[in-house]
Formats: sequence, structure tokens, C-alpha cells
Amino acid sequence: MIRCIASDMDGTLLNSNQEISQLNREAISYAKQQGIEVIIATGRSYEEAHYILEESGIKCPIIAVNGAEIRNEHGEITQTAGIDGEVAQEIGKALNQIGIYFEIYTNKGKFTEDYERSISVIVDIYKTANPEKDINEIRSTVEEHFAGGFIQSIQDYGVIFSDPEYIIYKIIVFSKDHELLEKASESLKRIEKIKVTSSAQDNLEINDIHAQKGIALEAFVKEKGITLEETMAMGDNFNDLSMLQKVGHPVAMGNAEQEIKNIIPNHTTSNNEDGVGRAIYQALNVLK
Repeated sequence: MIRCIASDMDGTLLNSNQEISQLNREAISYAKQQGIEVIIATGRSYEEAHYILEESGIKCPIIAVNGAEIRNEHGEITQTAGIDGEVAQEIGKALNQIGIYFEIYTNKGKFTEDYERSISVIVDIYKTANPEKDINEIRSTVEEHFAGGFIQSIQDYGVIFSDPEYIIYKIIVFSKDHELLEKASESLKRIEKIKVTSSAQDNLEINDIHAQKGIALEAFVKEKGITLEETMAMGDNFNDLSMLQKVGHPVAMGNAEQEIKNIIPNHTTSNNEDGVGRAIYQALNVLK
């Protein structure tokens, strides 16, 4: 019996247009009507995730920034797990020595030292997912999104790393140079108390060792009186693996990394083929 359903967002619940399909919305609504807890588990900030969910009429708890923050359906924070400031400084120093671009997520928002680079990164991600779209149209959409305040500029991350008022939820690294990413990954291995994963081929996501989707999901279901065996989780990438390996009903997306598919034998269709909705209906024995 399934009593809780957890879904990743990018590459899972969201299609290539960064939208939640009608079938996915209907399946989530149906599950909630059956009394099943539905929770979103994402690498995005709460604000970024909530914005998209609200547009789609979905109201539910959110595990944000890979488990660094849990919020209930009213947006209230119930748990946090941040990177220690000194550890964050060490991470920043290592990445700067390599010369690789990164951004940071905090309890006071998302920050970049290079605003134009940040926009270019997102434009590139959208263009890769939607090669048929005009680059100028994509850039206009991204700039409008950024103007909404989802990212802020700062001259020096050190100001944040040294200020105890900031909880450093995640540091995300971007590069299309996979050798450089591998170099960064190797350099980070010497730093204790962190977890390094990825949500796409061109990034690394760095969190506190306790900020993992699986750990956060386990805490959430325990508080609800639900077991992990009664929980279903869906994802496509390495930052989803901690929850996929914990639950009784794991589902890998059709577009998931092959290594994820090799570990998780139960697969659904891709994120562009309503994979989440189809998996929910199948698990609940509803024909669609």
C-alpha cells in the first residue's frame, strides 16, 4: 500500500518546457484525493519550486535544495541542514583555485558573483532541452524569471560564508567542460561533512552531508506516521538516488541517467511523456 509519493522536479515532474503536464497534475490531484501524502523533492530553492507548483495549482510540502530545507504545504520551514561557514569557505577556495563557476543557495536566497554568467548558464540549459526554440526568446524568458528575484548579485561570496545569519543550503557548480567538473569533484573529496551529487551532466551539487533527499524524506514520512516501505519516489538523476534507494516503491524516469536505471529496475516513461502521472496511476492500479 502506498501512503506517500515523492517526486523530483527537473527531468521528472517537469517536461523540457519546464511545465507540469495536465496528466501529471491530474494524477497528483487523484493521489491526494485518495488520502496519499504527496511531496516534491527538488534541488531547486523553495521559492523556485513553489512558483512553478502554484502556477499549476499544486499545493503540497516541499523538500528543497536536495534536502537542506523541508517546508510544509503552508510554506513553513520544519527542518534545515546547512553547510558550515568554514566548510563553505573551504569549498569556495577549492573551486576558485580550479577556476570553475558556481552559485550558492541560502536561507536568504540564491546568489551569484557573475549575474550575466548566471543568466547564460540557464539560457544554455533551456536551449539544450529545447533546441528548436529561438535563443533570444529563451533569453527573454530567463531574464524575466531572474527579474522576479530568484537570484541576487554579490561581489564576494566570502561575505555570506562569514555571516552567521546566512544558512548555506547548497553550492552548485556549472561547466560544460566535463574534465574540469571531474577535477572539481576530485578536489572536493578531501573536504569532510559534505555530499557531492549532480542533477545534470553539466553540474555538481554540494550540500551538507545531512542534506540529502533520502534523509529528508525519511524524516518527513516518520513525522506523518508513514513507513519508507509505504513510500513511492520518482527521479532521474544522482541527487535523487538517496531517496530512490530508501523507499519501497522507487521509479526511475525513462530519461534517467543509465546508471540510475541500472540501480532502479522499475522504470516509467520520460518526463516529456507524462512519466510521473503514468507511474502514479500504475502504482494505484488506475488505467489511463
